[in-house]
Amino acid sequence: MEPRPAALDVALRHGRQPLANTTRQAEGLTLWAERDPAHGWRLAAAASDPAHLTPLVGTAERVDDHVVLRGPADPANAAALRALLPNLRPAPLGLATSAGFGDRLGLGTPGHVDALFAVGAVGADGIAPIFAQQSVRENTRTGRTPREVLDDATLGAFLAGWSDPVGADADHLKSEVDVDAHLEAGFSFFTIDPGDHVVSEADALDGAALAEAFEQRPPWAALDSDPADLLRRLSGTTVDLGDRPLRFAPGELERAAVKYGGALAHVARLARHLRGQAGPERAELEVSVDETETPTTLAEHAYLAIELRRLGVDWVSLAPRFVGAFEKGVDYIGDLGALAHDLDGHARVAAALGPYKLSLHSGSDKFAVYPIAVAAAGGLVHLKTAGTSYLEALRVAGRHDPELLHAVMRLGLERFAEDVKSYHISGRPEGVPDLAALPGTAALALLEQTDARQVLHVTFGSALRRYGEPLKALLRAHPDDYRAALRRHFERHLAPFVGAAKGGAT
Repeated sequence: MEPRPAALDVALRHGRQPLANTTRQAEGLTLWAERDPAHGWRLAAAASDPAHLTPLVGTAERVDDHVVLRGPADPANAAALRALLPNLRPAPLGLATSAGFGDRLGLGTPGHVDALFAVGAVGADGIAPIFAQQSVRENTRTGRTPREVLDDATLGAFLAGWSDPVGADADHLKSEVDVDAHLEAGFSFFTIDPGDHVVSEADALDGAALAEAFEQRPPWAALDSDPADLLRRLSGTTVDLGDRPLRFAPGELERAAVKYGGALAHVARLARHLRGQAGPERAELEVSVDETETPTTLAEHAYLAIELRRLGVDWVSLAPRFVGAFEKGVDYIGDLGALAHDLDGHARVAAALGPYKLSLHSGSDKFAVYPIAVAAAGGLVHLKTAGTSYLEALRVAGRHDPELLHAVMRLGLERFAEDVKSYHISGRPEGVPDLAALPGTAALALLEQTDARQVLHVTFGSALRRYGEPLKALLRAHPDDYRAALRRHFERHLAPFVGAAKGGAT
């Protein structure tokens, strides 16, 4: 056992009691967290030279031959932790098996860390975590900023004793302004969403209509190409998928260009902007075409990868639109056999034209999918979750204050028609159980019923604007319950990936 740091020994002799697993060493000082009845916890540090405490904000006192400082768990000290502890500065994660933990309340990271520890997903061959992950859409609805998301994740990771590297995902970005805001905040993983530029109607085009769209729809100038050039370059292309060759059948290349040409141009533009502002050592890129009406075929996937590479785009993961439905807050809807075949094909394309990871968006609660994804892609997977941590917060609320859960459900039913507009789900208010039949903690049944679960999931913004403060206060009053709920929930998410986890960077 390593000897206890002298600074910590001094603090302990004077009644300071660090919370478990929070003690860390930095340049010339010792850091830890202490319980604070009023605010949950506070940051503490000790050093023999007070100059080493300069980055931190708090009240300092002389204790024997050391200076001990206590400060709030606030944005200033979150920034200080990132400066003092290099692992808490978001960095590119490369091809390591990775998981994103969306946290709409800013209180979930300790539970996410506990789940990683519980399944043994730590160290060089573990699952690389992205604790700070929010989309522009989510931040607009919750009123949070990119910096607030990052600060909450930093403080939560420190509190839970996380000492491995972390990433930070600026999710579903659609503009240079979005990129710049997250880069300035310190994010390292940039998910470009070109969904507004995908022409799903291309799937139904054929003959003369397809030929005309091929000439007119793709933004050829932005793609540095033209119809003849694309056909000349790719018509005879063969991609070796290992068990079979992939060739573009008649019409497939034209259809892929009509469907995804605009998306390619959009990704290339934002990727060039990102690279102009930050090099690959600071930022990595994910391409997401998952939020579209129709599945991405293997030929379309190949077209995207080949053309992205030609346009100078480097990316670490890609989220196709898989067959079936990856809806919010519930397990996969569709034929699992068809999904297994689809995932296997996409993994083979990614291996042949990459390597890069397949990204599972709307990955929360897709328990039937995880073993299939591992079988197809091994460790080359990024799992992206979002609102499921919020639903677990509502579960804790239902145990301690059932009326709060009832109130959130009633508001969700009122706000559903407006809030659902940017989501693709099958849950509907008319399928939600009668609240009068679920008094008290019986309301917890709402979190096991698909319609109720999805209504709650997509109306989070309205709920947090009205009930966010009492919900957060409840979770701060019962932090161990929330951590335990998240640990149990995410163990099921993470465990299937541990054996196949691919560690290390590109």
